[in-house]
Amino acid sequence: MPKKTLKNYLLALFFFVALLLLDLGTKIWAASTLPERPIELVSGVFELRYLENHGAAFGILQNQRWLFLVLTLAFVGFLVFAYIKMPGGRRHFPLRILCITLMAGALGNFVDRLSLGYVRDFLYFRLIDFPIFNVADIYVTVSAFVFVILLLFVYKEDDFAFLKKKA
Repeated sequence: MPKKTLKNYLLALFFFVALLLLDLGTKIWAASTLPERPIELVSGVFELRYLENHGAAFGILQNQRWLFLVLTLAFVGFLVFAYIKMPGGRRHFPLRILCITLMAGALGNFVDRLSLGYVRDFLYFRLIDFPIFNVADIYVTVSAFVFVILLLFVYKEDDFAFLKKKA
């Protein structure tokens, strides 16, 4: 199996930072633009509307900031561990991408919770009255969905043996 090189780690870091900056940049823009005037992009269907979310997905577990911070650090710690232990071949490339996008999403909302005490959300599907969300939520949701599909149809238990191997 090919070894992961410094170049591959730097590329992964670049991708992670780009995703994180995209999330944080959109949140900064939303916080400075949308509170006074929401923007309707598709009439009655989709709009940009600012919301300060003090809970988790769908507003559950309101005001549990420290719980989210601790869980996020544990989750990201596991992802970093898995990424480092993961084989460098093509077979595990999708899993490496998912680790990076999950970390970017988790840390994007972590930065908000740590610095502000809440998460800035702004994407709203009015048509179905879906809870307002942000770019980091998209990273986490899509990555988790793709991970489940891969687990069900592509990967076998042996593909995760790297998590059990000792150094």
